[in-house]
Amino acid sequence: MPHPEDCQYCAKDRRLTEIMIEICTLQVSTLYLFREQTYRGRCIVALNVHQTELFSLDDETLRQFSKDVAKAAHAVQKAFKPGKINYAVYGDLVPHLHYHIVPKYMDGDCWGKPFEMNPSGKKILNDEEYGTIIRAIKKHLAA
Repeated sequence: MPHPEDCQYCAKDRRLTEIMIEICTLQVSTLYLFREQTYRGRCIVALNVHQTELFSLDDETLRQFSKDVAKAAHAVQKAFKPGKINYAVYGDLVPHLHYHIVPKYMDGDCWGKPFEMNPSGKKILNDEEYGTIIRAIKKHLAA
């Protein structure tokens, strides 16, 4: 499937870098830190090839993608110890297969409810704070 020019995950242009920071490449995907950090450690795992549906993946790619998502979520769990990890797969507005990995904290925003995709009180960090989060996730990815 060709990489559509309008796909921010394929183009890896400003549309992507304004809202995410690349953490690393996994087996068949790339792990990004969401710049908006209301949910500390919120990440995206995006498939490295352009696909829009899980059922379009061959069995091996689906297996590897699922392992990438699980590995990233496990690293976030170990790094930040949230009460629960929420997972979301959408694609209406950004038609490229990607998972939202959203740590939820018992005393935090939206506990017991679906997370807000774009929270009103956006929590934007400085470069040092992003670096601290990324290092913590990378440390637990390697473990």
